[in-house]
Amino acid sequence: MNKKQMNTADTANKTDTANEITGERMNRYIASCGLCSRREADRWITAGRVSMNGEAIQEPGVRVGHLDSVKVDGKLISKNNDKTYILYNKPKGLLCSRKDARKRPLIYDKLDVAPNVQSIGRLDMDSEGLLLLTDDGALAQELMHPRNNIARQYRARIVGQPDFETLAKLRAGGIDMGDGDKSDAWELVVSSESKGHSWITLTIHRGRWREVRRTLKAVGHEVRRLMRVRFGNLGLDIELRPGQWRSLKAKEIQSLQRLIKTPIKKINQ
Repeated sequence: MNKKQMNTADTANKTDTANEITGERMNRYIASCGLCSRREADRWITAGRVSMNGEAIQEPGVRVGHLDSVKVDGKLISKNNDKTYILYNKPKGLLCSRKDARKRPLIYDKLDVAPNVQSIGRLDMDSEGLLLLTDDGALAQELMHPRNNIARQYRARIVGQPDFETLAKLRAGGIDMGDGDKSDAWELVVSSESKGHSWITLTIHRGRWREVRRTLKAVGHEVRRLMRVRFGNLGLDIELRPGQWRSLKAKEIQSLQRLIKTPIKKINQ
């Protein structure tokens, strides 16, 4: 080995050592690029979909330095400091998914956003209202984590008029939703009543699959219309018609970050 080769090898060894000490774990790096959660990144790594500097990576703990090149499925990924944060008034009849085997309409057919912009949680196809989207994977993951207890408020038009006993059950929680799931305690008020139907406003703190619909059906009041009107401290704009969206303001992004019990700076390290 000549002197030049020795110097190159020595530099590489120093870089590897620096990465081991100061670099970011591969699964965190992929998540912070806004592509997926850390858990999903682990699966990508194990499946051999991730490479660094031309070499396949299969250990989530491998660390990424600022000079390293990372690819997923052969495509270069990188952090983008200019993150995207969107508030979307989702119409009924769209799926919150990138693909659908049954070729049903998707929200991404209507939104002109980059491929790594994903929804923070989901609304089912028949639900409408406030939906947040971002490529800030760390923030999205924390907003959905149960430990942060983020409030989600809905307005629901239901069949019938719930009596005092039913309202007490909904507020207390513990209703069998099926599949072994029990409902959480809801904050709930009856907004209005008409012949055969009622409007209720409710707040939950976990985004479990079809929780509102399943719970109300279990107490004999099927949902005819369901719209999310608030997520955390952000409400749905009155002037934002179904299908329209806008970027979040800086103060709105900061308000979401303040909801997180673990500071985002620590999450991204």
